[in-house]
Parts: sequence; structure tokens; C-alpha cells
Amino acid sequence: MKTRINKYISNSVETYISVLNDISLQENIEMIVKKSIIAFKDDKKILFCGNGGSASDAQHIAAELSGRFHFDRPPLYAEALHVNSSYMTAVSNDYGYDQTYSRMLEACGRHGDILVGISTSGNSQNVVNALEKANEIGLTTVGFTGINGGQMNEICDIMLKVPSEHTARIQEAHILIGHIICQLIEEEMFSNE
Repeated sequence: MKTRINKYISNSVETYISVLNDISLQENIEMIVKKSIIAFKDDKKILFCGNGGSASDAQHIAAELSGRFHFDRPPLYAEALHVNSSYMTAVSNDYGYDQTYSRMLEACGRHGDILVGISTSGNSQNVVNALEKANEIGLTTVGFTGINGGQMNEICDIMLKVPSEHTARIQEAHILIGHIICQLIEEEMFSNE
């Protein structure tokens, strides 16, 4: 068992090293940070969506922005679209699960907001539908995916493709990237306070 533990840790470290060496990915992280700062300064918001572990990541990153990350500062408007379980179950029942996020986005998304869709495959249909709706409304669309990007390649303004095909490794890197984004936003916006 110890051999497998070491193997899994090594696989995770290899993925992180791939992220460290991916200049394009780092440039896209910087672009998201800059667009997020502009959005927040214009009284806009960042919305997140995903399924399963990616839903947890969406909620986690939103909480870091709306609460605090590294130090005390004013809250930022960030929300995960799945946090209303009554809404999610009602819309899933009445319209189908694929419409859950796009319908909520139609209600709360505004031109100039940002939508971050998180899907390790890039093919989660409810996330893809939300990104398409976001494009119609005029949001900046951001995709967190694995190396292939899936359908999200064609519909996102900015892609963060973790250089891995393994779901667990992709999700681990998504949280790393999410934390980097949160810390940079916080430092850039509030370092003088």
C-alpha cells in the first residue's frame, strides 16, 4: 500500500510541475485575475458552476472571494450557482438537469459579470449550456478543465486546461489554481489596506 501512496503523491507532484511549466496556462491565470479585478471594481460579480467535486470547488473558490482568503478585506461578490438545493431540484425536475445552471444564469447573470465553468472533461452539459447562455448575455466565460478541454474549448473566452487526463489530479490542480487566483485578486485589490 505504501508503494501506491507514494505513486499517487508522485502523480500529483508531476501534475503540479506540469502546471508550473505551462506558460500559456499561467498567462491565462493572469488574464483571469485582471478581468476579475476589473469586474469587481465595476460592481460586477463572478459566478461559478460545476458538478460533484467541481461543484465543491466552485463553492470553495466563491467562498474564498466572498469571505476572505489570506487577510481581512471587504467581501467580493462571488457565488456558486448550485447552492440553492430547492431551486436545483425543482429545475431538474421541471426542465431537466441540463438546464439548471443556464436557467439560474438567465436570472442573475448580467453583462460584464464573469462565469467560471468547472468540468474536468469540459463536456458537462449543464455547465456547457450555462457558458453558452453566459455568452448570449455578455459575460466573460472561463473554463477550468483537463488537458483536452472538451466542448468548453469552443465556447470559453479563457481556458485553464490542467495538463492531465486524470480526474483527481485535475481537481487538485483546479483548487491550486483557484487559490492562486484568489490570492492575486486579494493582493492586487487590497494590499494597501
